[in-house]
Amino acid sequence: YILAVPASRYKDFGQWIDVAGQSESVREGSWEKRRLVVAHHPEMTKAQTERRRQTLDELVQLGDRLAQKLDAQDEGQTERCRRASDRGAYSRFSRAVHEAHFSRFIEAELDSDRFTFRVNEAALKQAESLDGKLVLITNVKDLQAEDIVARYKSLADIERGFRVLKQDIEIAPVFHYKPDRIRAHALICFLALIIHRVMRMRLKQQGSSYSVERALEKLQAIQLHQVQIGYRTYRGVTQMDAEQLDLFKILEANKPEIGAL
Repeated sequence: YILAVPASRYKDFGQWIDVAGQSESVREGSWEKRRLVVAHHPEMTKAQTERRRQTLDELVQLGDRLAQKLDAQDEGQTERCRRASDRGAYSRFSRAVHEAHFSRFIEAELDSDRFTFRVNEAALKQAESLDGKLVLITNVKDLQAEDIVARYKSLADIERGFRVLKQDIEIAPVFHYKPDRIRAHALICFLALIIHRVMRMRLKQQGSSYSVERALEKLQAIQLHQVQIGYRTYRGVTQMDAEQLDLFKILEANKPEIGAL
């Protein structure tokens, strides 16, 4: 077997995890009479750290905007929209933090009905110290450490595909009973997985800091709008920002045009 160690247990391996450098490296040790293999990938370290920092900056900017709006209200500056509340700001900000899976890095508080938040720098520093590292435990004796890492990565890629099918594409539950409809459902999900893989490959080739999930989340904001006034129907597409246009370029995909929809 070749098993990956959860990042939450990395601290149990002490000196073996303290790996740094500008080039990819693989170290080997022992743990409870088993082989311990630690791989370090500097480029992945940089990409993971930058991606986390970018998400953190976006969330902090959202929190600052919400807090500034509340402060302006307290000073008598009102806007032409519904009056904001500390509880509403807390709810919106907490939801954004939860959806980004950043609850351990940002702590939102509602003390005495006043919205505040803070960044957990200790948790952030600990997470960054683990970026780009892969810790494996194995009982395989006839493979070199580098081959063990390669074997695990090939297996992990297959497992990642199953995870995408279950979580992102949501292949189950299947609300069909006829065999041909079940096969059609599985085929659509399989094609979606292929598109997901192609997106991941192109984002990686272009050195983008975006993951497929974050790219899709960014592109989901683009919508087709249709308004009917009297006997006339007006259609339009959401105005795209520079990041969205750049993503279409990286993915080698045509941006949505009203004439093609």
